[in-house]
Amino acid sequence: MELCSIASGSSGNCICVGTSGSHLLVDAGISGKRIETGLNSVGLKTSEMKAILVTHEHIDHIAGLGVLARRYGLPIYGTKGTLDAVMKVKSVGRIDESLLRPIVPMRDFTVGDMTVRPLSISHDAADPVAYIMQTQSQKIGVITDLGKYDDALVESLQDIDVLLLEANHDVRMLQTGSYPYPLKQRILSDRGHLSNVLSGQLLGRLLHDKFRAVVLGHLSQENNLAELAYETVRLEVSMGENPYRGDDFPIYVAKRSEPSQMICA
Repeated sequence: MELCSIASGSSGNCICVGTSGSHLLVDAGISGKRIETGLNSVGLKTSEMKAILVTHEHIDHIAGLGVLARRYGLPIYGTKGTLDAVMKVKSVGRIDESLLRPIVPMRDFTVGDMTVRPLSISHDAADPVAYIMQTQSQKIGVITDLGKYDDALVESLQDIDVLLLEANHDVRMLQTGSYPYPLKQRILSDRGHLSNVLSGQLLGRLLHDKFRAVVLGHLSQENNLAELAYETVRLEVSMGENPYRGDDFPIYVAKRSEPSQMICA
């Protein structure tokens, strides 16, 4: 299996996950043109995607969804609450309802040769989920937009091989930054976003001897730095109650406007 971040950040998110036989997109929060260009850079095409999995209805996750649906007729998976909310976002435009595929958290479904498991997450959206894609031997997770994590989520993410994990903000940068107080409180809340520290602590509970790589994603443009996210997560792993250190495996930081390399599980 393999993962490529086409774009990841507070301004737009789109992740490609696949196998040698099929690929899908998790979210389409940038323009269709940027998605096509990003996929082309790793030898893929939008028309080859088997589906789009939508995590939730915020515009940085669905901005290009309508364009891709109309142009390529790609099936769109999401919880009923998410799909209902997406259909009310005027900027997305018309989407043929026959393309919508409602899903239920913790109920597996199949896309191409991958089994997909949606996981409920804590975020201020209608019915948000994260996703695990897996084959018989490999497992990749895309876990962003969660204000907190619990034991149930940790259990669901055990034995994961490659993980794209939110490291949205540095708490001190957020607290001293220019955001209005209500927005700061929203981001810091249990329905907001995962900080660098919490990201590192969560990662520390998921590591195992065959863990391949983590990609830190959904970084805030205003309240984080790539180097800060990397060092904080690495330090939290090294200091945590686990047998691993932050240098034991690759840590990548996804860019907002550039595709990552293809990362193999």
